[in-house]
Amino acid sequence: MHDPNEKNPLVPVILSGGAGTRLWPVSRRAHPKPFMRLVDGESLAEKTFNRALGVARGTPILTVTSRDYYFYTRDLYNRIVGEEHQHPFLLEPLARNTAPAIALAAIYVRNRMGPKANMLVMPADHLVRDLNRFHSAVEEAVSLSDRGYLVTFGVHPTHCETGYGYIRKGVRIPNSSGFEIAAFVEKPDEETAQEYYESGDYAWNSGMFCFGAGRFLDALEKHAPDVFEAVVRCWDGTDQFRQPLEIPEELFAKVPSISVDYAVMEKADNCAVVGAEFGWSDIGSWKAISELYESDEAGNRIHGKAVMVESRDCFVQGENRLVAAVGVNNLVIVDTGDAVLVADRNRAQDVSQVVNQLTELKHDAADYHRTVHRPWGSYSILEDAEDCKVKRLVVKPGQVLSLQLHHRRCEHWTVVRGTAKVRLGDKEFLLEPNQSTYIPVETMHRLENPGTEDVHLIEVQTGDYFGEDDIERFEDIYGRAD
Repeated sequence: MHDPNEKNPLVPVILSGGAGTRLWPVSRRAHPKPFMRLVDGESLAEKTFNRALGVARGTPILTVTSRDYYFYTRDLYNRIVGEEHQHPFLLEPLARNTAPAIALAAIYVRNRMGPKANMLVMPADHLVRDLNRFHSAVEEAVSLSDRGYLVTFGVHPTHCETGYGYIRKGVRIPNSSGFEIAAFVEKPDEETAQEYYESGDYAWNSGMFCFGAGRFLDALEKHAPDVFEAVVRCWDGTDQFRQPLEIPEELFAKVPSISVDYAVMEKADNCAVVGAEFGWSDIGSWKAISELYESDEAGNRIHGKAVMVESRDCFVQGENRLVAAVGVNNLVIVDTGDAVLVADRNRAQDVSQVVNQLTELKHDAADYHRTVHRPWGSYSILEDAEDCKVKRLVVKPGQVLSLQLHHRRCEHWTVVRGTAKVRLGDKEFLLEPNQSTYIPVETMHRLENPGTEDVHLIEVQTGDYFGEDDIERFEDIYGRAD
């Protein structure tokens, strides 16, 4: 339970949903930015969860995400706190921006912790370097929230930046280091951003918030009643006895897609900003990633194996292959094995245009890595040709794939490690290492790991089409059945 000396409990709310397209090819829709591992080996999602644990003081940590990311996120949390410490999830069926996500979280917190419970809203893909200063800023924000303010965290600009929205500070709030908010300002052009930077009156809008659950819902009902009413209908249509809570798609699709800034913060008259002087970064581009690494005498920053010849001020990130650069300057070079990005560091914000083009071409590289994580484990694509596709599957202990069939491909399974349980049509049998089986087209089949160690197997697909949409599911413990 929360500290009895506190007036109101504090519930961290983690928003995890963005695709992070500016960090392609490492961040992709099936494995986005929060799950990227940084130079210290930790992912942004792990860092955010640990940060939430540091301020929660026994209250639950609520995560709003999608079913696509739920199992991977849950497993990350379990590795940190153990499976016995379960934290709640709200699953959105599709993206509707931050206002609906925060509103659903506020209803959850209000109903379970009371309307005066404070919410600390944090995106899962931000970096905070100074935890002591972060804790101090949160305490200040909670104090202002208890006084009736809707609080955001403003970052003091360190340079002229056109990629962030800004907050213009108003008068200082008595008995506080916070300020009333005079205005929210959209992303400026370079000349205006320079004026903001030099004036000292503006802060970057971090996208982090603190407010009472009931007070936020009151403000949403007043300033965006259509969003409020649609979210309430979603909540009323949700099965409250399930965990995780899954919002019905047919209801959520009718909720207006709008940010919390537009819906509430820019309209309410009780908004405040506290300083976020705790080493904040939204890690929004490869340029920001590169700044996390030490540079050599030529200004190059390297992660992986690289040889630099007469090259300066470059960032190189590779996985297994050696990257060599000759006579180039100010480049970002990222090699993930199945894709290579080469970009001017000053154009790092434009990498999302690559993802847009890949999406238009319906290329798998917009969504998937060579290794794709699934609730039951993962698979890695070893070969993807016109006449066959070869994968290495890793199935975790106790996990089971869906009961499914394919209309346009057959499959050959060979176990490499562990013992697999196979259902093929009406038959069930075990496969040991070096044993194999064949699954014809239009044949119901399922793979299971009944043991205590990972099962590794090689899957060879043959046919005329190998897309993931050639899977018809009939039973699935992860809720993906058709």
